[in-house]
Amino acid sequence: MGARGELFTTQIYLDNRSYFFNVKENRTGDVFLQIVESKNRDGAEADRHQIAVFSEDMQKFLQGMEKSLEFIEKDRKARQKAAREKKAAKEAKFGAGAKASKKIVHLKSKEEELPPYEPPVKKSGRVHVVSKKSKEDD
Repeated sequence: MGARGELFTTQIYLDNRSYFFNVKENRTGDVFLQIVESKNRDGAEADRHQIAVFSEDMQKFLQGMEKSLEFIEKDRKARQKAAREKKAAKEAKFGAGAKASKKIVHLKSKEEELPPYEPPVKKSGRVHVVSKKSKEDD
């Protein structure tokens, strides 16, 4: 047995995060999986979060993980399909390559004209009085 009851450890490094999967055994002989996420912060000490899953709960944990992964995969495929259908509908409406060959311009009618521009006025609810003294008044 390794230090702190570690039986097995593997690490995964991503952009600014590291994941550690540690199989450990506690003092009473229970085996569990400890998952630790370590996230680097701007020069400061890293954030560390961990969960522990005991061996008797591992099957339920893995079932939940599998369901989550299946949902993510279905959702990703559905989003890709929707994007392809949207692109195909756009090409059917405007023709293939419409962006490169045609420019769509929307003209405003006279009824839709905007009112003349007025610079914004700061309305704070306070009155600010500035007195101007001329040099002759001194």
